[in-house]
Amino acid sequence: MNRMVIANLVHRPVRSIISVLAIAVEVTLILLIVGLCIGMLNDTKDRQKGIGFDVMVLPPGSSIFTGMTGAPVSVKVADKLRQVPHVEVATPIVMQMITTGRLEVLDGVVLDPASPNDFDRMGRAFHYLQGGPFQGPYDMIVDDLFASQRNAKVGGTFEVMNQKFRICGIVEHGKGARRFVPMATLQDMIGANGKASIFYVKVDDDRNVDQVVAAIKAIPGMEQYAVRSVGEYTSMMTVENMPGLNQFIDVVIGVSIIIGFIVIFQAMYTAVMERTREIGILKSLGASRLYIANVVMRETFLLSLGGFACGVAFSAVARLALSHKFPVLPIAWDNHWVLRAAVIAVVGALLGALYPALKAARKDPIDALAYE
Repeated sequence: MNRMVIANLVHRPVRSIISVLAIAVEVTLILLIVGLCIGMLNDTKDRQKGIGFDVMVLPPGSSIFTGMTGAPVSVKVADKLRQVPHVEVATPIVMQMITTGRLEVLDGVVLDPASPNDFDRMGRAFHYLQGGPFQGPYDMIVDDLFASQRNAKVGGTFEVMNQKFRICGIVEHGKGARRFVPMATLQDMIGANGKASIFYVKVDDDRNVDQVVAAIKAIPGMEQYAVRSVGEYTSMMTVENMPGLNQFIDVVIGVSIIIGFIVIFQAMYTAVMERTREIGILKSLGASRLYIANVVMRETFLLSLGGFACGVAFSAVARLALSHKFPVLPIAWDNHWVLRAAVIAVVGALLGALYPALKAARKDPIDALAYE
């Protein structure tokens, strides 16, 4: 039977190749879209953790999408946070979502060793690969990945919110946003002087984090603030907790299954129609219905395996190409999703071949032998 199955696939190379490519597209679509979603989520989580905070304090009504709330509260909240026992550093930041050209977050920070709001006090300080800190109100710091993708150089300019900024420094990526400007400048540009979007808190000892969280929530007037430890923040940054992301992935998987189902259904249905006399001969030689259906399903299984292998190869190549072309576009490679893509591809293909297999099995041998 296996020799006959392989011979049937080789005898119709164009149809077999098209079926394999259709399943490969299905697998590639799943792996790339899901990898992009997970990669961007993990990248945001890692860059936030790279700031070095132990506790984040967000204004009332804020979500884990930091940076989407503007600057709604006074920076003086940081003074209250510093009075909490075991708090070593409390740093306010202004975050602004930029939607012109591409979606990204711009961070407004203070870089002044003499200021208690100095961003470099929080965790590791910026590691400058070129240039240095702000020298003027319209200076900008970018990370190395952004500089690589946009071919940015120290001394060059970028326009943000109709204002030109001079690049004064390029830093190693992994700490907060990809672009930073002076906090006072960003506050003035968005009309939020003296306001901040989020506060990062550094605790003297990890064992005191829960105690600090409880103490911050107990400060009069801050009962409605969202206070989260770094552990809680990390646990919330998952696909399941992102509004709409799970549904988006489900839609992608659904579309992928439909693509594979339709192509396999059409290919196997046509193959069954073309092999009517062959099926009649097999039945006249004693082949059972199960045998005939098994032949069709085995062909489909081999096509789905070939499509899956090609899809994984296409996804790996595309991932490397996209990472090289767009360094700031992280695409995760999750073996769990590779396995799920394999199951989806195989099951979808087998479902698509189910009706043609049953139709082939039900053919009357006398009618099949008389078919022209």
